[in-house]
Amino acid sequence: MSAPSPSTPPNKLPAIGAAFWVMKIAATTLGETAGDLLSMTLNIGYAASSLTLLAVFVISVGLQLASRHYRPPIYWLTILATSTAGTTMSDYMDRTLGLGYAKGAALLVAVLLAVLASWRLTTGSLSVDRIADRRAETFYWSAVLVSNTLGTALGDFLADDSGLGFAGGALLIGGLLAVVLVVTFATRVSRVALFWIAFVLTRPFGATVGDVLTKGHDKGGLGFGTVGASAILGLVLVAFVARAAVIERRRRLAVPAVKS
Repeated sequence: MSAPSPSTPPNKLPAIGAAFWVMKIAATTLGETAGDLLSMTLNIGYAASSLTLLAVFVISVGLQLASRHYRPPIYWLTILATSTAGTTMSDYMDRTLGLGYAKGAALLVAVLLAVLASWRLTTGSLSVDRIADRRAETFYWSAVLVSNTLGTALGDFLADDSGLGFAGGALLIGGLLAVVLVVTFATRVSRVALFWIAFVLTRPFGATVGDVLTKGHDKGGLGFGTVGASAILGLVLVAFVARAAVIERRRRLAVPAVKS
């Protein structure tokens, strides 16, 4: 197979594989615990927390857009920022504005579909494994932010309003993710559609993991609290990001040797 042309724009997205989903779950779980740490443990409130975390999101997206290629620390910082911002945004919509979990989730589904439709109509593609165009990347991160916010609202709805409870919601989300995995390997269903379904579902799955880490032993959790759970998840994510950075560096250094 011929080497990529030197004029080919560098890719700014990671490969979609097992490591990607492990890091995504770790990042979204950390977003859940860190968002709760700000809004509840530190008692900053949903509105102030949302504004603070949205500012972090804007800064991290700015760094991501300014980057010329995939940089794991910046990319996963942006994913983490969308997760923390999504947690407080969802809570603000559902609780402070009084929309409730069901209406909030329905509204976010409509917004996500609108973003994806606009992305498709504007760029002609919904690629989630190669993006080098600034316009497509802006749509990508908009979809990521809405997806993580939707995932939070969906998880809260399943845990509180659906009657399934903590365990039932966890089993349902885990079952749906297993179905997505089977469909991915056993059918020819659109990989882009399956990606966004999994992206949304891993958010409430991460919230479930966060609850296990933060809740007390009397509630079936491990009792680390928001501070301890955030520290543990932060260390896990940093380790995976460092690994990804080493792999990406080796890949870029190998490119000239391949072209020669």
